[in-house]
Amino acid sequence: MNAPPKTAAAAPQPGTAAAAKPRLTTSAMIASIAAEGQRTKPAPFGHALVKLAEERPDIVGMTADLSKYTDLHLFANAYPERFYQMGMAEQLLLGAAAGMAKEGAMPFVTTYAVFASRRAYDFIHQAIAEDDLNVKIACALPGLTSGYGPSHQATEDLALMRAIPGLMVIDPCDALETLQVVPAIAAHKGPVYMRLLRGQVPLVLDEYGYRFELGRAQLLRGGNDVLVVASGLLTMRALEVAKTLAADRIDAAVLHVPTIKPLDVKTLLHECARPGRLVVVAENHSSVGGLGEALAAELLQAGVTPRFRRIALPDAFLDAGALPTLHQRYGISAEAMAATIKSWLA
Repeated sequence: MNAPPKTAAAAPQPGTAAAAKPRLTTSAMIASIAAEGQRTKPAPFGHALVKLAEERPDIVGMTADLSKYTDLHLFANAYPERFYQMGMAEQLLLGAAAGMAKEGAMPFVTTYAVFASRRAYDFIHQAIAEDDLNVKIACALPGLTSGYGPSHQATEDLALMRAIPGLMVIDPCDALETLQVVPAIAAHKGPVYMRLLRGQVPLVLDEYGYRFELGRAQLLRGGNDVLVVASGLLTMRALEVAKTLAADRIDAAVLHVPTIKPLDVKTLLHECARPGRLVVVAENHSSVGGLGEALAAELLQAGVTPRFRRIALPDAFLDAGALPTLHQRYGISAEAMAATIKSWLA
């Protein structure tokens, strides 16, 4: 089932430990990316696409029974004549998108990352990428952003998509970047795979005067002790970690890498070559085939050899459960990341 229902947890009894700390409900398995009290914006992808479609009549929206769960329902409501609901058939969805692109349309296709990267991979590879078609694939629940177990956790999507020739791969950090990515990838001619944060998406990059540019990595904050190279959700976490480390007089820099392919090798080598800093790659992805391995290969080829460590998801089928619990268990919560980096600096 593509969208498991939410269920309520039993109310904690007064005087118990659970009463002091509210029990997580199953909604925390899919909607717990934003920290308590963190600023958010609703459905940035959907709003950006609706706005862009006002001036781009060639844009069509397509999904496989997941418009509500990928924020594409906003586009469907605004432009019902340009919206295509393909049912629970991801291979058909991507094949039809290729056909639409050949006829001059620009399909924005949404589904879950597991379904695009695993179920419909051959259609992206053969029908879209081989012909360099102008299809934009935006996929929700990337990495460990779902608690519903391996069937919904796309922990290897970047490795798979990086391997497709000519396919641009984007991993946005927050709501601001998502709003900026949509028009940028529409202006880029060719296929794009974009990790999608949906619903109430955290807003953090506006504090850094950030502006997304295709193919460019950007230093969000400087630091002399450790450089955290991150993408997507873990850039957000890295910024939290840098503030935590500062309280312990550890000076942490954060380099955000939203474009996973093609990599901004020049910026990465320049920052990683600075002497005296531990370089830590943090990614919401398996340790196999993601940003960490990509950067390690570039460093080795260039002869740049900093102290190098990685924070990533294990090469394993992950557990089901509430996201805060899983993020702590697999080392990608802000608390766990800070502790790990301090241990490496000790």
